[in-house]
Amino acid sequence: MWMTIGERRFSITLADNAAARAFAAQFPLTLEMAELNGNEKHADLLRTLPADAGRPGMIHAGDLMLYGSNTVVVFYATFRSSYSYTRLGRVDDPADMVRALGQHGGRVVFSLK
Repeated sequence: MWMTIGERRFSITLADNAAARAFAAQFPLTLEMAELNGNEKHADLLRTLPADAGRPGMIHAGDLMLYGSNTVVVFYATFRSSYSYTRLGRVDDPADMVRALGQHGGRVVFSLK
């Protein structure tokens, strides 16, 4: 799976769960993602996904998560969190994500190719 931000493309490994499979079934998918808290971008989906949330405790840069049943979150910083998420996947090499995502919202394209 791929996540494209502008001209930069990131490989993502999907989680092995129902939410990740339902998310991938919507590809190609373009989301306008908003900035939140200086550590994440988020966007709501038109359709809900089958959530199975848990508290990861530690969020890592590159985590791709589902908040609730319809909010996709891409994290670009590592920090502790008490919030509950369903794991959708992980960016394989998140090193350049901060620069690619920028400080404001932006368009992110998820695709299988």
